Amino acid sequence: MPRPFEFCPRCATPLVERVPEGDDRARRACPACRFVHYDNPTPVAAMIVEHEGAVILARNAQWPARMFSLITGFVEAGELPHETAVRETAEELGLAARDPQLVGIYGFAPLNQLLIAYHVVAEGEVTLGAELAEYKRIPIEKLRPWPIGPGPAVADWLASRAKAG
Repeated sequence: MPRPFEFCPRCATPLVERVPEGDDRARRACPACRFVHYDNPTPVAAMIVEHEGAVILARNAQWPARMFSLITGFVEAGELPHETAVRETAEELGLAARDPQLVGIYGFAPLNQLLIAYHVVAEGEVTLGAELAEYKRIPIEKLRPWPIGPGPAVADWLASRAKAG
């Protein structure tokens, strides 16, 4: 889990755990200027990228050798999550994504993230962005969900395909 703020970003006073006035739970707060760090989750788009009949999973360059997942990216200020899905697919895979369809919204507590998952159909030739070390193509019929992170989104997407088909 990301390390919480230790010092006030306004006045540099050490933060303390307390229940701020009008609140119902303890938060990290500044005793000097009354700044409150709410530690809200960070919105992240996660994409089930369908390309040429398969789903693309990728390995971040900082991850262990056999760890692959969906393409993800932070939702930037002023950007809608479905726009992030299209932008990140282009940045990370060099692919043009179209018609992002919301799969669901999932909490990912270990990184304090709110995952907003989309299915996108992408076209073009895969060209990995700087953050990725490698990718693999998994035929949809062989794709299996995993229990954490965006894995539950994969499970929901596969279930919705099974119901529709």
